[in-house]
Amino acid sequence: MLRSELAVPRPVEVLLVEDDPGDVVLTQAALRSGKLCNALNVVHDGYEALQYLRRQGPYAGAVRPDLILLDLNMPRMDGRETLERIKSDPELRAIPVVILTTSDSPGDVAASYALQASCFMSKPVDLQQFTRVVQSIKDFWLCLVRYPDPPAA
Repeated sequence: MLRSELAVPRPVEVLLVEDDPGDVVLTQAALRSGKLCNALNVVHDGYEALQYLRRQGPYAGAVRPDLILLDLNMPRMDGRETLERIKSDPELRAIPVVILTTSDSPGDVAASYALQASCFMSKPVDLQQFTRVVQSIKDFWLCLVRYPDPPAA
C-alpha cells in the first residue's frame, strides 16, 4: 500500500471536565500545540460530564470521547463521584479517565485508583510545568495509545 493510500487517523475525542476557566484555556493551548489530530470538548462539572457521556439534554449529539481528563474538585458533582459513576456504567467504563487535579493528597490518589482511574496527575502551579504535564498526557494518551473504533450508534 502506498503512503498516500493510508487512511487518515480519526481524531482522538477528548472530554475535559474542568470548572476553572484558566485551566481550561491552558489545557486547550497545550493540547493544540503541535500537529496532533484531536478534538477537545469541555464541560464544567461532573453533572454536565454525565449528561455529555449519556448524550442527554444539550449534549444529545455529543461524540463519545476516547479519553476523559477529569478534575476532582468541582461544584455540583465532584470528580470522585463522577469517576465512580463512569466506571460503574457498562456503557462508559472502558473510557480511560485521567485525573488532572490540583490535589496531591495521597488519599485522593488512592481513592482515584480504587475507583479505576487510568492515571492520576497533579496540576503544577507553575505555567511551564503545567504545560509540560498536559504535553505528557498528549504524548502518551493521544499519540501512543491505540483506541478501538467507537461503538456503532
